[in-house]
Amino acid sequence: MPKIIPKRTPPHRISLEERLRSFKEVMLGYTPEEAVKEATRCLQCPVAFCVKACPLHINIPLFIKYVREGDLEKSAKVILEENPFPAITGRVCPQENLCEKECVLGRKFEPVAIGLLERYVGDYALEHNIWIRDKADPTGKRIAVVGSGPAGLMAALELAKRGHNVTIFEALHKPGGVMVYGIPDFRLPKEILEKYIEYIKSMGVKIVTDFVVGRTATIDELLKEFDAIFIGTGAGTPKLLHVPGEELNGIYSANEFLIRANLMKAYLFPEYDTPIKVGKVVAVIGGGNTAMDAARVALRLGAEKVIILYRRTKEYMPARRDEIH
Repeated sequence: MPKIIPKRTPPHRISLEERLRSFKEVMLGYTPEEAVKEATRCLQCPVAFCVKACPLHINIPLFIKYVREGDLEKSAKVILEENPFPAITGRVCPQENLCEKECVLGRKFEPVAIGLLERYVGDYALEHNIWIRDKADPTGKRIAVVGSGPAGLMAALELAKRGHNVTIFEALHKPGGVMVYGIPDFRLPKEILEKYIEYIKSMGVKIVTDFVVGRTATIDELLKEFDAIFIGTGAGTPKLLHVPGEELNGIYSANEFLIRANLMKAYLFPEYDTPIKVGKVVAVIGGGNTAMDAARVALRLGAEKVIILYRRTKEYMPARRDEIH
């Protein structure tokens, strides 16, 4: 039996001083040596509860086995069979509540850093142009996908692989949904998303931006051109508190604040003409990943102090632990 390593290998991060001055990615991930070291912690369980807990049921022990053996191409192909966007999910998926929560090693020690290993392999696949490009013969069916967020992009890609002619309709001027307007560069660099979007286009998917379904064209009008429609519009409408003063100046929904900062590049003002007025002291209400993103953006835009207000205790905050840390 291999020697058990109780603690996971910590990832590299840029310094606190550098974080406050830029929107550079904070988490730098693993070196090859660190990835192999972390992969050796996997117990290779014959009954892998981590796989059952993964929404995509990736063969986690197998991809980690290939990391340990240094065969990253095989590792990437294992992941890509189930998940075409590992460099994204490795960064933003809540692994601690899914696969890592069910890791057998985690019952007594720290769980295997499955997310960091997935990110490592995903980055390798992007750098070495490893993709799955198999497609079925054309079916002649035309499918419309409304929305280009995670669900829309995944649906479009899978439909294209099955031989259908797919067109994505996106309301904003850039595809990506919450990944482009909601998640800041310091957590998910946009160039990673752009590589995946180019891959989707290379599979024959057409993307139409600035197209608001219901205004530019109705569902009934689309059904005259398409055989089926997939609606993946996401949850773009903010949930408000309905408290006095909510309508005052200086109060933003997280959606508006992050769209201005991310999609409209307010952090590059005056190069980009989208200023955001940020006070000296900023309060962020909420404890999820969006709240963490808003708080971190506010600091980078010049706030002297940011306070997160959450209705429960810290251990119940739904944000990723590394975000809270």
